[in-house]
Amino acid sequence: MPEIILIGLNHKTAPVELRECLAFAPDQTRDALETLQIQASVKEALIFSTCNRMEILFVPADKTATDSVIRFLSEHKDIPVTDFTDALYIHEGDDAVKHLFRVASSLDSMIVGEPQILGQVKKAYKDTVANKGSGAILNRLMHKAFSIAKRVRKETGIGDNAVSISYAAVELANKIFSDLGKRSVMLIGAGEMAELAVEHLISNGVQTIIVANRTFENAVSLAARFNGQAVKIEEMESFLGDVDIIISSTGATEFVLTKPQVKKAMGQRKHRPLFFIDIAVPRDLDPAINRISNAYLYDIDDLQNLVNDNLDERQREALKGERLVEEAVIKFRWWLNSLSVVPTIKDIKHKLECIADAETDKTLAKLDSLSPEEADAVKRMTRAIARKIMHDPILFLKNTGEHRDDTQYLSVARHLFNLDAALEGGKE
Repeated sequence: MPEIILIGLNHKTAPVELRECLAFAPDQTRDALETLQIQASVKEALIFSTCNRMEILFVPADKTATDSVIRFLSEHKDIPVTDFTDALYIHEGDDAVKHLFRVASSLDSMIVGEPQILGQVKKAYKDTVANKGSGAILNRLMHKAFSIAKRVRKETGIGDNAVSISYAAVELANKIFSDLGKRSVMLIGAGEMAELAVEHLISNGVQTIIVANRTFENAVSLAARFNGQAVKIEEMESFLGDVDIIISSTGATEFVLTKPQVKKAMGQRKHRPLFFIDIAVPRDLDPAINRISNAYLYDIDDLQNLVNDNLDERQREALKGERLVEEAVIKFRWWLNSLSVVPTIKDIKHKLECIADAETDKTLAKLDSLSPEEADAVKRMTRAIARKIMHDPILFLKNTGEHRDDTQYLSVARHLFNLDAALEGGKE
């Protein structure tokens, strides 16, 4: 029987309408966990639910566990099993571990490398711990998931490079200006992506914000949000000499800024760089602006091309992340295998005998007067002491009782004797 099973559906297997039906809101998770533990044949369980996926990770109590978890979903959400089984994936053993590690590392996300997923996985684990739904196996597994997720983000570039239109604009601005903290921005219009770009620029240090809008009241409202200055749309040309970055997203059918207007401003600026981001469709800014020296104009297609290039780069970096995940799965399997009684007893014996032999050798090296026979007698004595020390713990591990969970005691034994050091770095 597999030690770990994962049942779920996500954006790849189910439409949003079905994901909505099977999702668990944060305030529903605790009650759902309690019901799951009562109704289903599981020893340990965790429910993970976001807008893009719903997954239940569990340690089965018997061979009926998978069916009972699916039945729980059907009853708890009042949905016939036949309405969602085609969208489900069921992973067992190493496949379940690998899937969890990939999810936590954002290798299975709609956008590879997005940073929110790890926090969401941690929240799901916190909920199951609070509900006493986790034990030795899930505790170890989840902490390994957090560890590999951090390692993937640190050792690969899956989180690098902008993969949204608004943040791509900031990435370009960083290439043109060395210090965004000294730059000022003028926002023309109030499109959603333009506002997001301004928010990203502020988070990157920009402090001076000017908002120009055809409806002045809207300009005042938006400027208040950014702690900026509102101006009328007719005034914007007079500010071209002062600002460094212009983001435009209006509903205009004609250009709101033309090449002659910008060329005039560049003379006033003494040809200091001026960066334009045109997120409007149809375009707000005259494409001929790009032919002016030190004027840099990017439209929505330019930004989308940059995003596509960055997504391709993240996919290449994801290959490195997959290798790290594979390695982590192998090491977790070693640990799981160690949770059977025989390997753990062997490891305890080996460790204590090695300690006894090493300490004996150090002592004998200082006692030149002992004969070989006497030295052997000392070695036999220290080994006998080690075996006596081992006797009761080993007897206990062999007879933990029918109604007690061996994995809990084996896990504690391995912690007490620090037997997993070799598993962390590789097999001895």
